[in-house]
Amino acid sequence: MKLKEMLVGLENLKVKGDLDIEISGVENNSKNVKPGYLFVAIQGFSTDGHQYVENALENGATAIMIQEGCNLKGVNIPDRVTVVMAKDTREGLAIVSDNFYDHPSRKFKLIGVTGTKGKTTTTFMIKEIFEKAGKKVGLVGTIATYINGKKVKDSDRTTPESLELQQTFAEMVKKGVEVVVMEVSSQSLKLNRVEGCNFDMVVFTNFSEDHISPKEHPDMEDYFNSKLKLFNMCKTGITNADDLHGAKIPRLFPDSNITTYGIDNYANLLAKDITITNSYVDFKVKLKDRNERVKTGIPGRFSVYNSLAAICVAQKFGIAPEPIKEALTEVRVPGRSELVDNKREIPIMIDYAHSPESLENILQATKSYTRGKVISVFGCGGDRDAGKRPIMGEISGRIADFTIITSDNPRTEDPKKIVDQIEEGMKKTNGKYEVIVDRTEAIKEAIRMATKRDIVILAGKGHEPYQEINGEKYPFDERVIVRDIIDELENETKNKKK
Repeated sequence: MKLKEMLVGLENLKVKGDLDIEISGVENNSKNVKPGYLFVAIQGFSTDGHQYVENALENGATAIMIQEGCNLKGVNIPDRVTVVMAKDTREGLAIVSDNFYDHPSRKFKLIGVTGTKGKTTTTFMIKEIFEKAGKKVGLVGTIATYINGKKVKDSDRTTPESLELQQTFAEMVKKGVEVVVMEVSSQSLKLNRVEGCNFDMVVFTNFSEDHISPKEHPDMEDYFNSKLKLFNMCKTGITNADDLHGAKIPRLFPDSNITTYGIDNYANLLAKDITITNSYVDFKVKLKDRNERVKTGIPGRFSVYNSLAAICVAQKFGIAPEPIKEALTEVRVPGRSELVDNKREIPIMIDYAHSPESLENILQATKSYTRGKVISVFGCGGDRDAGKRPIMGEISGRIADFTIITSDNPRTEDPKKIVDQIEEGMKKTNGKYEVIVDRTEAIKEAIRMATKRDIVILAGKGHEPYQEINGEKYPFDERVIVRDIIDELENETKNKKK
């Protein structure tokens, strides 16, 4: 493809060199550049891609895109190389990637789901419904990327960088995918990762405090406004009428076609007669022109909201009631209210709750149906919003019957320091608790004290099969750890009896 064709849609560019040259690939990682490639230098939070322009040139780049104001002193750029200067190379990467891969998102129906919580579960529900309706479906999100029912790769972020996203979309087109559902994070919207995507429908699940840090959003206003960008990219939307911020969206976008769902407030789609148990929820809802009971095997009131969002999407696309009901009954989401089968038959639930509101929701939900104790095991991630740590400590102290404060993904921070900050909030309550920094030991202690009447909530890591410490990811799959611990405890019990 000619370079000038790849730049269509970008404005106010400054160019030095030939725009008619043929480009054989796009890269923002200099190590992957090959002869004939366009290298796009991105100024990241920890590294600046402009430092690797020379590496890209050595590897054969015939064109480079750089950002206005960048420092390229000492870099020798040959005359044969075309230099494109853009105001924002993140936007530039998104647009040239979309152009290079021939606008793949125009070749299927694209559904974007944003919100603080519920994105992953809602996307899995939508995926399951469309598959039950006989469609070929792709999913891009926090856990993994799926194409036609197969997991093709694990994810390291909610929404991939724009180049990877367009490459994935192009692969989905090749495999005949008809519908793609993707999680759209506030960061991806703020950093232009989804520029060029052709959304057919967008969904807003809810909004609460999260992702406030120097590397993410400076304040809640910036966080909310970043999410709202998705509704500027699509005229057809769905939002939660029971969420304070979600309820504002129809007024903020009066020219758009916005459908609402809810439980408590007036909405286009309402759930009624809700039953919640420790293994499922069911409720009555209008499917087409009839009120029907819908059941989903993910316990908790929040599952009703996620189900309603998925039903709204399905009905907008004309899917019949039976595939909707069947899909919601069968859907399971890794690390989202996921019960771990074990020899002791102790209810042990793994959940990704890592914000104050999500922790409060999962603890209150389990408290409402658990006959015995709710035992909460959680920590907070390092290099993220430190302000939520004491808040989460206070929430667990107030709701759980017993809390074990432990480590999560400390990243570059001292785990003990994070735990101490959580403990500050815990001390404001009368809650019983213990501090065990080692997460494996914390889980072991929780299991040791639990009975079949209790429930152990392992909150924070969810689907993640690793623990991140000082830039390294170490294997840490809580499902495996739980089973290993129970085997160990069972052996201890047998040895004592001998």
